[in-house]
Amino acid sequence: MSKTKIIVVGAGIAGLTSAAILSKYGFKVTLIESHSQSGGCAGTFKRKNYVFDVGATQVAGLEKGGIHSKIFEFLQIPLPKAKILDPSCVVDLNDGTRPINIWHDSKEWIRERNMQFPDSSKFWNLCNLIHQNNWKFASNNPVLPFNNLWDLRQFLNALSPTNLLTGILIKSSMFDLLKICGSHKDERLIKFLNLQLKLYSQEDVFNTAALYGCTVLQMSQNPHGLFHLKESMQALSKALEISLAKNGVNILFNEQVNSLNYDSKDKLWRVFTKKGSNNFEYISQDVVYTPPPQSLVKTLDLNSEVFNKYTKKIESLPEPSGAIVFYSAISKDNLKNVTSNHYQVVDNDLGSLFISISEDGDGRAPIGEITLIASVFANINDWQGINKELYLIKKDYFLKKISNTIENKFKISPENWLHRELATPLSFERWTNRPKGIVGGLGQNPDIFGIFGLSSRTPMRGLWLCGDSIYPGEGTAGVSQSAVMVARQIIASKGFSNFKI
Repeated sequence: MSKTKIIVVGAGIAGLTSAAILSKYGFKVTLIESHSQSGGCAGTFKRKNYVFDVGATQVAGLEKGGIHSKIFEFLQIPLPKAKILDPSCVVDLNDGTRPINIWHDSKEWIRERNMQFPDSSKFWNLCNLIHQNNWKFASNNPVLPFNNLWDLRQFLNALSPTNLLTGILIKSSMFDLLKICGSHKDERLIKFLNLQLKLYSQEDVFNTAALYGCTVLQMSQNPHGLFHLKESMQALSKALEISLAKNGVNILFNEQVNSLNYDSKDKLWRVFTKKGSNNFEYISQDVVYTPPPQSLVKTLDLNSEVFNKYTKKIESLPEPSGAIVFYSAISKDNLKNVTSNHYQVVDNDLGSLFISISEDGDGRAPIGEITLIASVFANINDWQGINKELYLIKKDYFLKKISNTIENKFKISPENWLHRELATPLSFERWTNRPKGIVGGLGQNPDIFGIFGLSSRTPMRGLWLCGDSIYPGEGTAGVSQSAVMVARQIIASKGFSNFKI
């Protein structure tokens, strides 16, 4: 095969995966990353003797048949060591009732939810039915949204008769499903669903697309599962870097992409970057852009009717959320009654607090100590344009508030903390280079999910999108699926055989 030059912008999981697949297939790939390391929001940072996962703290898709498993098999590299989470999470609604254990074992989870939410079985059975259809559809390598005949063929080939039946729910929300099943007045169930859906879709039960929400609610259970990586989340990106090295991918760290310009005469993209005081220019037929699309419109150096129309489309998208994240360490002996690596706790002031706890000896802390990370959603605009004094006051408030909530939850004395620090949306903007520090992708509401979403195939020739704003959505599994999809599109655009995993 004639090797064509491709530039991938961003070395998060989406960029690493797309670069790994394309280079394995024979393309000459250059990967450009503004940070000093790979991983993006699934990366890590170090403080003292501690390694903290920046954003993502759990992984889906490592099971046989899962997206990471299939990709790593294609790349011929071993999966990182991990353990299944069981329960995947313990959810405390803070209403005086027993916390909800989200079990990996399907039978255990059915017993748990029937006990916690009586008369809800119709809803859960419908969710499972929709999920099974979704999973079969996703396993057939669809392209969504479809922008040309090739994309449309992939979409149609992925469909089955049952997909046509569930397709009538394409504009429905999770609340619509609750109404169908007669569970829409169960306030406690809605409260639980809001916590779970907000975590994985950035929307509540009223605004999460039914076809998306049903699947994310099933991902903890066998035959799927959520996993805790040994060492850190960085193990996933390190494994992908092995494949890149094998296939001659040039990774350029600490290099910021300032502008993208299309040379219509030579039909090439010119990528202009800056590293320190030095400026560089790279050329390629194709560019895979993995940062948020909100960054893209500021990076493209174009002036055309097509570009202007596309810019308006990007600017009309709903604004994603930000996050406030508490990073801490504590002696294992001072953290009692822990039954899961993950907790979700309702707080009257903070809303939902998602807590991730490491394991003794998993590489994140010295033996006998563990790391504890807690995050809450934040309005990114609340942190824009404030002076330093107000910023520090807000930051101190959230540090103390989150600390206090965790201390009360796990009966921790304040003096037992070995390390504490807080990241705000401004911190994430600095670390990840994502505009305003946005986390996750677009909220998965019915108006922008699936065929109504943002396509990986842009109107500009040879410019492709990949990542958490592209189908099927956020999380390492979601962005990896988008990487497979964009790789298939590029390979097909060059006239080569249809690639599938």
